[in-house]
Amino acid sequence: MTAPEVSAEVSAAVSAEGLPAISPATLAAFEARLRGMESRYHIHHPFNRRMASGQCSPEQIRGWVANRFYYQLNIPLKDAAILSNCPDRATRREWVIRILDHDGTDTEPGGIEAWTRLGEAVGLTREQLWSQELVLPGVRFAVDAYVNFARRAPWQEAVCSSLTEMFAPAIHKERLSGWPDQYPWIQPEGLAYFRSRIPLAQRDVDHGLRVTLDYFRTPEQQTRAVEILQFKLDILWSMLDAIEKAYPD
Repeated sequence: MTAPEVSAEVSAAVSAEGLPAISPATLAAFEARLRGMESRYHIHHPFNRRMASGQCSPEQIRGWVANRFYYQLNIPLKDAAILSNCPDRATRREWVIRILDHDGTDTEPGGIEAWTRLGEAVGLTREQLWSQELVLPGVRFAVDAYVNFARRAPWQEAVCSSLTEMFAPAIHKERLSGWPDQYPWIQPEGLAYFRSRIPLAQRDVDHGLRVTLDYFRTPEQQTRAVEILQFKLDILWSMLDAIEKAYPD
């Protein structure tokens, strides 16, 4: 894909904040370009397609849940890395909520606990999940690469990498609608994680998009944003590659 064209007038203009100005049309095209990457989201991975159509065995479901738990554990570490690199107080105050969403509070258990309950609902024990004994090397490598990227990249680039959440509500809704009939052996209360993430993902996307659209202004920067989002999509896809190989049909 090529970068969107920007007129000479727009390229030469400078915003009040000292950043290159950008026309609404160019901004809309950039956002559409990011959203258009949905076709590369792991919802389309062969393993996920089998899972969504009820074709996975209990062993495959448990393997997926156990390995995805490693990703859940590392989300707060990724978000803390973004905070540690971000000098903007307003952004930090908005972003820190994500850590609490996953780690939880005294009154709200959080996403990690919700995923633990999903593990129990599919027949895993807390000890199996938290010991990470079922985490595959390929999954560990992919997740660690994502956290390391967040630690080393400019915080705006790390924020951009989180925009795979644009595509997440569809996959959550798919599981909520399909799993009760396709996998009746899964205890229904274990699906609460997917239900809770739908509104939270939209809130997070709204913030992440604001940062991304404000920071990546030139054609070169926008191409960089596409590359970053592709990197994150590759992380999620490669996790399923590893799981699919370890848990074949």
